[in-house]
Amino acid sequence: MGRIFEKRKATMFKRYAKMAKAFTKIGREIVIAVKAGGPSPESNPRLRMIMQNAKAINMPKANVEGAIKRASEKNSENYEEVIYEGYAPHGVPVLVETTTNNPTRTVASVRMYFSRAGGALGTNGSVSFMFEHKVMFKIEGPTLSKDDLELELIDFGLEELNFDEETNSYIIQTAFTDYGKMQGALEERKMNVTETSKLYIPTTTKELTPEQEAEVMAMIEKMEEDDDIEAVYHNMA
Repeated sequence: MGRIFEKRKATMFKRYAKMAKAFTKIGREIVIAVKAGGPSPESNPRLRMIMQNAKAINMPKANVEGAIKRASEKNSENYEEVIYEGYAPHGVPVLVETTTNNPTRTVASVRMYFSRAGGALGTNGSVSFMFEHKVMFKIEGPTLSKDDLELELIDFGLEELNFDEETNSYIIQTAFTDYGKMQGALEERKMNVTETSKLYIPTTTKELTPEQEAEVMAMIEKMEEDDDIEAVYHNMA
């Protein structure tokens, strides 16, 4: 019984840790959005997107409103988004997306994760050309068919459209440069966007042995535990 309890407790703490990191990520994104476009979601598309994502992860409304209020204060902390590039073990290209109030601290940490795993931090442009910057929109329960939805959105940058049966949602993919255009089109049509995510998709993939893949994933998992690191992208098959 004691062993079962300990296992459940460990699982619970792991889930809480992930939730706390997700809330921290949203809080930092709110700071960046408010400082760039103001505290009103009506006039700040990026803030609207972040608030949708906060709702998707069940972040309490009071937490979101508190973060917006703090970000609006004159002496509030500044955060910036920085992308680091490098190679993991076995030559796997990696992009590390961070949100930080101290780039000196963050780059030192990122360099450490690479070097301890036998990889290396690279320079700007050394890896990013192998990835395409995309945006995914999840829209819930649209009344249009897939074909009709494609016709509606093709002129606004639609690249790919898939249906997720589990959540009864369409997943829309656009290039990052078309993000604003697509967001405006979805809002104009009063489609219920439940989640928006920015991501980097590799243009080619690299095959590794299970042992090699485990080495790379061990480095990525360490990185993902760092509060400054938002996401880690790679091209492993």
